[in-house]
Amino acid sequence: MDKHYLTPLFEPQSIALFTGAQDAPERQTPQARALRAHLRAQTFKGEVAALDVSTSGTLADLAQTKADLAVIALPVDEILSALELAGRIKVKAALVLSAGVDAERAHEMQCVAQRHGFWLLGPNSQGFQRPDLLLNASSAGTLAAPGQLALVSQSGALTASILDWAHANQVGFSAVVALGPHTQVDLAAVLDYLANDRHTQGIVIYMEGIANARRFTSALRAAAHAKPVVVLKAGRHPAGNAAAQTHSGAIVGSDEVFDAVLRRAGAVRVRNFVELFSAAKCLASRYRPVGRRLGVITNGGGPGVLAADWVNELNLRLGVLSEASIQALAPLLAPAASLADLIDLSEDATPAHYRAALEAASRDKALDGVLVLHSPKFGGDPEAVARELAAVKPALSKPLVAAWMGDASVTSANQVLAEAQIPNFRTPEGAVNAFGNIASFYQNQQMLQQTPPPLTHLAAPDVEGARLLIESVLAERRTVLTEMESKSLLSAFHIPVTQTLLARSANEAMMIGTQLGYPVALKIDSPDISHKSDVGGVALNLTNAAAVRDGYQQMMDAVRRQKPEARINGVTVQAMARADRGRELYIGVVTDDPFGPVIAFGAGGTMIELLNDHAMELPPLNQFLARRLIERSRVHETLGEWRGRPPIDRTVLEQMLLRVSEMVCELPQLREMDINPVIVDEHGAVAVDARIVVGAAAQTSSGRAGRYGHLSILPYPARHTQLWPLRGGGEYRVRPVKPDDAQMLQDFVSRLSSESRYFRFVSNIAVLPPSMLSRFTLIDYDREMALCAEVDVEEQGQEGETLKRHRIIGVSRYITNPDQTSCEFSLVVDDTYAGQGLGTRLMLSIMDVARDKGLQQIEGLVLANNSGMLKLMRGMGFKVKSFHEDPDFKLVTHSL
Repeated sequence: MDKHYLTPLFEPQSIALFTGAQDAPERQTPQARALRAHLRAQTFKGEVAALDVSTSGTLADLAQTKADLAVIALPVDEILSALELAGRIKVKAALVLSAGVDAERAHEMQCVAQRHGFWLLGPNSQGFQRPDLLLNASSAGTLAAPGQLALVSQSGALTASILDWAHANQVGFSAVVALGPHTQVDLAAVLDYLANDRHTQGIVIYMEGIANARRFTSALRAAAHAKPVVVLKAGRHPAGNAAAQTHSGAIVGSDEVFDAVLRRAGAVRVRNFVELFSAAKCLASRYRPVGRRLGVITNGGGPGVLAADWVNELNLRLGVLSEASIQALAPLLAPAASLADLIDLSEDATPAHYRAALEAASRDKALDGVLVLHSPKFGGDPEAVARELAAVKPALSKPLVAAWMGDASVTSANQVLAEAQIPNFRTPEGAVNAFGNIASFYQNQQMLQQTPPPLTHLAAPDVEGARLLIESVLAERRTVLTEMESKSLLSAFHIPVTQTLLARSANEAMMIGTQLGYPVALKIDSPDISHKSDVGGVALNLTNAAAVRDGYQQMMDAVRRQKPEARINGVTVQAMARADRGRELYIGVVTDDPFGPVIAFGAGGTMIELLNDHAMELPPLNQFLARRLIERSRVHETLGEWRGRPPIDRTVLEQMLLRVSEMVCELPQLREMDINPVIVDEHGAVAVDARIVVGAAAQTSSGRAGRYGHLSILPYPARHTQLWPLRGGGEYRVRPVKPDDAQMLQDFVSRLSSESRYFRFVSNIAVLPPSMLSRFTLIDYDREMALCAEVDVEEQGQEGETLKRHRIIGVSRYITNPDQTSCEFSLVVDDTYAGQGLGTRLMLSIMDVARDKGLQQIEGLVLANNSGMLKLMRGMGFKVKSFHEDPDFKLVTHSL
């Protein structure tokens, strides 16, 4: 139960081969001929047995043939028979190498695999390679060299091209998987496997589309938390949607949403094939987290300026040495050297000058990374300079990238840099791109760590009232809320709005204007008009009753003339918001297919679509994510002190974004929303206008969706937090684990007795390695759950003061099995708190969560000599029986 369910597929010990008549290769498929050639080219470390679909005999005869994996390369009309035969010999996985199988026939094949209980890669797959096993079960090309990168591709043609490129550039792989359309083992499943694969240190993905957004996002987050993931995605669609009923829906494109998904997943996106492996090469070096300030060392002004320009283009920052570093370094360089911005060593630069500059840059806290450029110079020694970099690199704690420009003259230098594992590029732009990927990776890793709850710490919203409002609109078979309804919905979530009243006649409008106080604004109120100003439906700064009367009549005439079919409820009257010192912004929501709702932010007002300023983030948000969302917008530059205006109240703006996040999480029928403009100044923020579109809730996952089935990233399940008394006095909390529990969990494991550690991990492990620690703390609450028991303890600080700290004293968890109906649990309790009922409470709580998810059975493996755990299991009604695969364990099960 400890092995991944795809282990028999990607690490088979034995293979059953179906390739058709061996004595008639002309009747074999192209995939079969390629497969047999590849298997002959090297000796697979396991066993291979050839079978034929015409094989006859009794079950006893077939029982003599055993295999983990069936590899099938047959004509389409023979594949089903081969799958049936593979099922009879009880394979655990099958690979179908074929092309052109339609969705209906592929579904039939998947049904056979499901009935026999094995996993199916294919049809339409070009197979996979495992170089460390000398296994080339593919038709994509010759076996790749061994390496630490895994390649997963949804295109067979591109897989073959990448393998060809890799052979020429001496790039090796731990695994190569070519998926193809209509496969049962999809991209998410392969990512799941590679996240735990000990041979893989980085993952490269080429993808064209996904079927299950929740499952893909979940698998990508898990993989990117364990190791660097680089994604190249085809099909970048232009932004804009003619059918959108809000500004947000018109300007936010699906490709930008995909960028937002990758940011929250902690992965890095590249835009072209050239960047794909240079990014993977840099990220696999596992530099520690860094910022965006790149120092540039060069021996020529031109290349340095090119690098600096590209730094600005990528929204990085050119790192400049501190004054102290400049004063210490200047005497060690040539007289012509310049340190004002670039570290320009001049044409007189020697290898010693390069070393001194690199050492100074490595010590300077004003730089997050270093780029070293070298241009060929008369009398220069590129190889000697490269050797100085190689000598300094082991002591560096910052990312180091290089660009040795030239060709024949730098061949030996390039070899030195390659041996030292210093990423080296032909151009300054390529090297800056590489550093940008490193910076993006660690910024995205910070985003990955965020797991906000659906509701914030702010005052509780009126969720039930908001739901009733939406249900009443849908009951009237409407999808667009009026401005009055939209503002009522915002008010239910404590978002400040301008006071708005509906007038159905010119006289009513005059009376309301007098009550509110002038100046006022008039806006047409119609469910059929998306953009009011386009049809003359907005009048601003009306300063007296006569202007309101005339404005009302002119507006009604203009709208009826331009939109005669529109249903008009009347005209809304609202006091003008004071915008003389404020900034006009917008906050929007769009629903993407397949990733669900996305929150957008940017510059607002009537020119919103022309300005096209929008940053995006997936819900749920916390303050950190809201702040980053604001910072990614172009309008962010104007939010500080700007043109004589004081800086805005950023806290209020962040809280408004958090409120919108609450709306998105708790109202799955919310499909589109525009709050435009939002006027923000130093005193606060107010929503002047709002338009909301509702409809059927998005579904990001097939099957059991649950309460937040419309979200790609599940919020932190704070509802499972409980407070319980300790038998000896005091109390403890049971709550879901969070990513920032890593250090507390490490401390918890270190306090366990050696026996308890052995019972839990079946080893004497005393310190959890980073990969295991991350896997235990950053979890996907959709497919697994970990609950910790936590107490508050008092400790002495360094200066004798009393500090209150949290301490984990027990953990229970489950992981959903591949059958999606059962789960496997684990449990461990601090020895100091044994006998106080913690184990029982943690097991009951984790069973409640599993039951809430719709799972039907919970099971686990317990060491046969762990008498305490077996006693607990029997006391809770678990069935205890022998585990046939290993007599040292007992299998315990309980129906939910």
